[in-house]
Amino acid sequence: MHMRKTFTLAVSAAALMLASGVQAQTLTIGLGTEPTSIDPHFHNLGPNNQIAQHFFSRLIEQDHKQNLSPGLAESWKPLNDLTWEFKLRKGVKFHDGSAFDADDVIFSMHRAGNHPNARSSFGLYTKGKTVKKIDSHTIHISTEKPYPLMAVDVSNVHIVSANEKDKWEGEYNNGNSAHGTGPYKVVKWVKGEVLEMARNDSYFGKKPHWAKILIKPIKSAPSRLAALLAGDVDFIDQVPTVDIARLKKEPKVQLSQGVSNRVIYLHLDQYRDNPQYVKTHDGKPVTKNPMKDVRVRKALSMAINRDAIVERVMEGVAIPAGQLLPDGFFGRSSKLKVEKYDPAGAKKLLAEAGYPNGFQVTLHGPNNRYINDAKIVEAIAQMLTRIGVKTTPDTMPKSVFFKRGKNRGPEKPQEFNFLLVGWGSGTGEPSSPLRSLLGTYNKPKGWGSSNRGLHSNAMMDKILDEALATVDDAKRAALLAKATEIGVGEDQGIIPLHYQVNTWAAKKGLTYKARTDERTVAYDVTPN
Repeated sequence: MHMRKTFTLAVSAAALMLASGVQAQTLTIGLGTEPTSIDPHFHNLGPNNQIAQHFFSRLIEQDHKQNLSPGLAESWKPLNDLTWEFKLRKGVKFHDGSAFDADDVIFSMHRAGNHPNARSSFGLYTKGKTVKKIDSHTIHISTEKPYPLMAVDVSNVHIVSANEKDKWEGEYNNGNSAHGTGPYKVVKWVKGEVLEMARNDSYFGKKPHWAKILIKPIKSAPSRLAALLAGDVDFIDQVPTVDIARLKKEPKVQLSQGVSNRVIYLHLDQYRDNPQYVKTHDGKPVTKNPMKDVRVRKALSMAINRDAIVERVMEGVAIPAGQLLPDGFFGRSSKLKVEKYDPAGAKKLLAEAGYPNGFQVTLHGPNNRYINDAKIVEAIAQMLTRIGVKTTPDTMPKSVFFKRGKNRGPEKPQEFNFLLVGWGSGTGEPSSPLRSLLGTYNKPKGWGSSNRGLHSNAMMDKILDEALATVDDAKRAALLAKATEIGVGEDQGIIPLHYQVNTWAAKKGLTYKARTDERTVAYDVTPN
């Protein structure tokens, strides 16, 4: 009896230690924005991309500061002005056990730019590139003219298995086709409840600390914070700005904070003559779209008090914006400044443009995508109404907003005429937002994929084309700055508002590397 009791106690103790060990290797994250898909080529959207990089590696990876490092490509170099060579890593396996080789890269580059159901295409990074297999682990990527951003572009394309041909979003979301080469494998995804992933112990890179990751979508910021303080989750993103000062004094919590490359801005319809959500000052349909006039676009920008938004809406946790990227990024303009708040000047410009009594407009935006997005929309609506542009705020869940605001080009423009959106540069320089947000819509070229206002300026396009074919960094930086000065400054193609400053919170004992791309990456959460 004594021996049996001792054995039982020993087994129980071992089981308890095992359970404790598993628990210690599990990280539970409260995520503010759930991905819309696991398919890494379905929607070029931050919440999707941050999840994709857990499962799907890229030829070239980006660290928390967006510096480039080897991924599935061990090395890369330009062979001449038009061709780059990538040497692929050998011995890499997909999660289903199949071997990775050049065919998977060729397939992925094609799929990323030609996904038939894409909400926002990755063609921005793949169009104009010809991928050629040299051998099983060497590829050449060629362009028609010199292209300095080759390495940056491919660092934005996740690699999937060529065995998954003709498999699309649904098969990825249920896990059947979600076989990448990344540090984690999909275990299950129950939308709205949990995304569970397990460590890929065959991963070619550094082994992550956590054996198991549980990601719980918690849309409500107060609920997300309460879950952290109660110990229900270990780590959260999108910490409410109103709570940051208090949390800095909370002994059980550790904060990570950093400026992101995301600019929050306004798109304006510069294409339609009779926009649905724009009316005359007395509520009648317009016969002429006021936002096609640069003076009107400039007036709207001048009427926005960015300092007040940062101070009152963002609780001081943001930086007023006058262009596409904050200080410290390549290719910024030294000439563009934050628009000075000038309501009197705005009224004068409106009168010059033929709108002395203003007009009416609806400002659409999401209410669960960006930090304080609905509050920002409401604040801007009040500011514009003060100069005679009666503005009605209309916000909605991001799933509805992005579906209705999907950019399809001039043939079928997206629904909204005036909308708040955000953009984080995947390249770490203005070329990405310039091409996508302001470049003339050109599907074959991969330009204008998120140009919801259908802005078009031939001179800006020409300078941007030249920049994208200029290998000399100093010359390219000057060209990018000039293109920005035309598209954002002279043309007011969009209205920049502010750059986000992002805050993450973890239970004491965990640290996180704040990322300029804003992503919440589980393997960057580590014990102190």
